[in-house]
Amino acid sequence: MIVLGRNQFGKAEVRLLRVDRTEPGHVLHDLSVTVTLSGAFEAVHLTGDNDAVLSTDAQKNTVFAFAAEHGVGQIEDFARLLAEHFVTSQEPVTRARVSVEEYAWEPVAGTGHSFARSGRETRTATVTHDGARAWTISGLSDLVLLNTKGSEFWGFARDRYTTLPETKDRILATAVNANWGHAEPARNWDESYNDARDLLISAFAQTHSYSLQQTLYTMGKRVLEGLPGIAEIRLSLPNKHHFDVDMSPFGVDSKGEVFYAQDRPYGLIEGTVRRDDVPPSTAAGLAGAW
Repeated sequence: MIVLGRNQFGKAEVRLLRVDRTEPGHVLHDLSVTVTLSGAFEAVHLTGDNDAVLSTDAQKNTVFAFAAEHGVGQIEDFARLLAEHFVTSQEPVTRARVSVEEYAWEPVAGTGHSFARSGRETRTATVTHDGARAWTISGLSDLVLLNTKGSEFWGFARDRYTTLPETKDRILATAVNANWGHAEPARNWDESYNDARDLLISAFAQTHSYSLQQTLYTMGKRVLEGLPGIAEIRLSLPNKHHFDVDMSPFGVDSKGEVFYAQDRPYGLIEGTVRRDDVPPSTAAGLAGAW
């Protein structure tokens, strides 16, 4: 027999700018919101019956309306408010996932109304609600970090195609993509985010690295040790290679100061660091929320 498997639908990347004018210095929330709904939608797939389908246009409008009526605030709270709404207001919906990206802007000093787009990383949050409980995953993407020393790579496996030389002094650079699942809600999402970010940066900076894998584990471990409410963290670290430029054809000594930044191809190191004492129900809930 041929049967319908897991399915979902929603509105992706709803771009939203919310200006908070309550303070003399305006506050911007620049978001991209993605809504995903799943539930009793067999009929629309099998027969084209749209009776249970909340249009993706209505989902988009809900995002705008909630931003106007409730504000944005902390993106974890905003995502949860939307996820709860879709599950409780639409009977066919048994599970809603709302993902939010927030892009940072910096106010121009002395104006109160002018801003410059920040070069910082993008903050992310995903809330999944099943009608009984919500699961929150916070994160960031494109946090670019670089160490000019304190990184080695040697003693690796070799085969007939290996040409990479061993090194005990190299530049280590990456663009951190990290997501962490909360075993319990944070008291203050902004504070929790800033703490996790600081711990990721300090672990990267303070680790004498023999491999990017070792650095990944150290970064994840540092976050879990510093924030007991986080159950697990998933990290994706592209190795942004920097190679010494051979200056000998020019009769110039680079003095180990000039490098070629190769943007692709690149090594991609990924892994999850988790607590081993998380209750099975919590672990199962988070596993389904990613």
